[in-house]
Amino acid sequence: MNVTSDIKYIGVNDYSKDLFEGLYKVPDGMAYNSYVILDEKIAIMDTVDVEFTNQWLDNIENVLGDRKPDYLIVQHMEPDHSASVMSFFNRYPDTTLVASFKAFEMMGNYFGTEFEERRIVINDGDKLVTGRHELEFISAFMIHWPEVMMTYDSRDKVLFSADAFGKFGAVNTTDEIKLDKIELEKNWIDEARRYYFGIVGKYGTQVKRLLDRVSQLDIRIICPLHGVVLSENLQYFINLYNTWAGYEPEEKGILIAYTSVYGNTEKAALMLKDMLVSKGCTNVVMKNLIRCDMTEAVADAFKYSQLVLATTTYNADIFPPMREFINDLVQRNFSNRRVALIENGSWVPVASKKMREKFEKCKNIDFLDNTVKILSVLNEESVTQLKKLADELIY
Repeated sequence: MNVTSDIKYIGVNDYSKDLFEGLYKVPDGMAYNSYVILDEKIAIMDTVDVEFTNQWLDNIENVLGDRKPDYLIVQHMEPDHSASVMSFFNRYPDTTLVASFKAFEMMGNYFGTEFEERRIVINDGDKLVTGRHELEFISAFMIHWPEVMMTYDSRDKVLFSADAFGKFGAVNTTDEIKLDKIELEKNWIDEARRYYFGIVGKYGTQVKRLLDRVSQLDIRIICPLHGVVLSENLQYFINLYNTWAGYEPEEKGILIAYTSVYGNTEKAALMLKDMLVSKGCTNVVMKNLIRCDMTEAVADAFKYSQLVLATTTYNADIFPPMREFINDLVQRNFSNRRVALIENGSWVPVASKKMREKFEKCKNIDFLDNTVKILSVLNEESVTQLKKLADELIY
């Protein structure tokens, strides 16, 4: 598959895993992207997961024919992108390995060698000329590992973006891997958002810094290590990353995230949604944290401008799925949101207090004045509190 006339896609799809990194559900599979730059000297961009080494090597051979690669550029050392390095060198022993110093240190951990005799150590701003193509290397420190480098091809205006701009899901490699309008509208944004906040979201400061750097480049195509190649409306994706990296909401809306033991807290959450909808607020999303995909709930919390948390006091603390949800948000620097609290308890409700405490490390969290307290089941007083909360959420 062609990215440009000189750049070919040689990645693979993984439909065997139900969980990526043992954590993220991937019902549509996962793509491990790799590319080859055909020039006077040939450069391979990254490898693939060890389960697909042979398929990847076959892809290389099918593209190169009788030619041999001159360089293997390793931008990122996570095993889904680097595990095939040794097998590659067994087949192509004369290739030069190109990576950051930190990446070579990691190779010593993974492979027992840092390839001192056949390597080029690259730093930010270094360049490699393969003939017609000049490749500039850009440090992507802590996006989301410390060794990461991106690569900019000034001839074809291609940014090889490592894990940035990736998404969950396999890609269509039958004829075309570039993003089309239908895929954008159907699932790119949701799976890219879930990927970003699951894997990269903690490092917004580093992402912002990188975006400032790459904004100076003339980029026509973005080639990530996961997901489809981006080749149209690139400013849309860059702007979206700027929003995510700044921890700003994408749109005005309300996520109601709840847990319920015997159904009473759920009734309150549903009643609040009905109140909001009746007042004209149609962008209200509900997530039952006991049943839903937690990574989707986390992504939605970052998508919307307001968050309502409804949960039960449990062991003088927060019900465990809610505690996990809040921990995930705090670890990813949840910021710049209005947050409302609903608590339930049969004798001494403390969930509201505990939830507030968990957000102490977060910046610009505006807790709404109205907190709903349910004593076992809804009554006239707690329903009145829900109405006041609904009014405060409509602003």
